[in-house]
Amino acid sequence: MDWSDIWTLAEYKQGKLRTVSFELLMRGRALADARGCRLCSVVFGDTIAETELRELIERGADRVYVVDHPALARFLVEPHAKAMRYLIETYKPEVLIAAATTTGRTVMPYISMQVHAGLTADCTGLEIDPETGNLLQTRPAIGGNIMATIKTPTARPQMATVRPKSTPPAPRDTTRTGDIVRVDVPETLLTARMRYERFIPDETQEVVIEDAEVIVAGGRGMKRGENFKLLADLANVLGGSVGATRAAVDRGWQSYPRQIGLSGKTIAPNLYIACGISGAIQHLAGMQTAEYIIAINTDPDAPIFQVADLGIVGDVFEVLPAVLEKLRTKI
Repeated sequence: MDWSDIWTLAEYKQGKLRTVSFELLMRGRALADARGCRLCSVVFGDTIAETELRELIERGADRVYVVDHPALARFLVEPHAKAMRYLIETYKPEVLIAAATTTGRTVMPYISMQVHAGLTADCTGLEIDPETGNLLQTRPAIGGNIMATIKTPTARPQMATVRPKSTPPAPRDTTRTGDIVRVDVPETLLTARMRYERFIPDETQEVVIEDAEVIVAGGRGMKRGENFKLLADLANVLGGSVGATRAAVDRGWQSYPRQIGLSGKTIAPNLYIACGISGAIQHLAGMQTAEYIIAINTDPDAPIFQVADLGIVGDVFEVLPAVLEKLRTKI
């Protein structure tokens, strides 16, 4: 059997498919159309609802491979990786892409070593080379200062992870049809040398930044951690969440789960307000897909203004109190 088809790794948690599963289908559909092959999605879980599987087809998958077993109810790298290896060796996909989430960043390197394939992490662009049919995998390199395009000309499958929120979810079309293939993986492959104990949620964020529609973020220009209260006040009024640059996190002003950029989260809110953020390329890579960007900075030449829809040259400690006063008056 020749290697064929584009595969995406869907993420199924707490009885629902995560939105990133549909973002991967958006990328995968373009690759499959360019390659002239099927787009398939793989789902691991326990007691997976048929409606969830149908939604993958409605959002672009031609075939869905399902491994449904109690051992896959919680994410553990070993059973998930061994199940995926079984599928790869049985069905031979040409390309396998996953999200650069905790799941994808854990299981994809494990799988790539198991099947002796290459893996490109944190891609921002995926295309099919029209001459060779190989996957062109583009990602930032050298601290985000250059963009590198990587190929895997011989090993199969070609494997890559892409950042969540870097593309919109595939639209839903309830008229689409496709196959749902339930695969029985040998029980011996669904064992693990570790066990799931419990999940401890991050209680420092009422709204996690990946899901927030409004994010008010601060950088080095906030000067000290106590000043982030000003950003929290604005976020509360707007019903959003607080984000931060790496410089702010490194200084201990905010916790890592709030970090936005290449070494943090990629976000795509409706509104992003950058306060005291100069706009290093590493930070821009994590937030420039926001629908509307407002930047406040004292430096008129700050790179953040190049991606901002509205730029305010001014002192954040003068601008924000005035904005808050106006908003509270309206409310």
